[in-house]
Amino acid sequence: MVILVMTDGVRPDALDAVPCPTFDTLRAGGASTLNARSVMPSVTLPCHMSIFHSVPPERHGITTNLYIPMARPLPGLIETLHAAGKRSALIHNWEPLRDINRPETLAFSYYREPPNDHTFDDAVAAEGVAAITSGEFDFIFIYLGGVDIAGHVYGWMSDGYLTQLTHLDAALGRITAAMPAHASIIVHSDHGGHERTHGTESPEDMTIPWIAAGPPIHNGHTILGHVGLVDTAPTICRLLDVAPHPAWEGRVVHEIFTS
Repeated sequence: MVILVMTDGVRPDALDAVPCPTFDTLRAGGASTLNARSVMPSVTLPCHMSIFHSVPPERHGITTNLYIPMARPLPGLIETLHAAGKRSALIHNWEPLRDINRPETLAFSYYREPPNDHTFDDAVAAEGVAAITSGEFDFIFIYLGGVDIAGHVYGWMSDGYLTQLTHLDAALGRITAAMPAHASIIVHSDHGGHERTHGTESPEDMTIPWIAAGPPIHNGHTILGHVGLVDTAPTICRLLDVAPHPAWEGRVVHEIFTS
């Protein structure tokens, strides 16, 4: 089982600005970098299309939060796993994510409009825990969007933003506590942010945390090589012993593995 948790809008410097015990535990028990790179434009849907299709926006053509079909379609992560006989679950609280995979490739899909308060991510986290403990899925994607919303409302690195990060860390803790011993997890952001926005090439928008943990992954390892959003899908394929699609442009982050 591989779990990908997206912590939308979390800047790496925020992880050291307030207590984040779950993030700290994952970093200590896995491999991580606080210098991974988003894509340009550093906007949520373009970022996720790059994460799931392992190509930059100039290839998949999504440059805003409005989905348009690709002019030259290529299979993404979920389609590739489906073709290999793997069962995937998509659990999120941001409705446009329905377009990151093609129809009839998911085993389970969950979306719920979140409350606009500190419990923003609680329902998604609970559903993620249920999916993990069911043991029915090979790949589970869990999207937690509350910190990004707090950034737009209060400003990145503001008290309101950092407070929401502590709630996200607690939700992430419930997810990791439910993981069986054989499971691996990747946790990262899609983009950072500055003031009350994101989408630029500034370091505040483009620099993200990227963390992996699980039985085949080094403990307490700081990743020295380059890591970008397009590298997540190939790395998940390696964890699930599935060949990446040959048209993908990302690479497996080999450095994180013990062998």
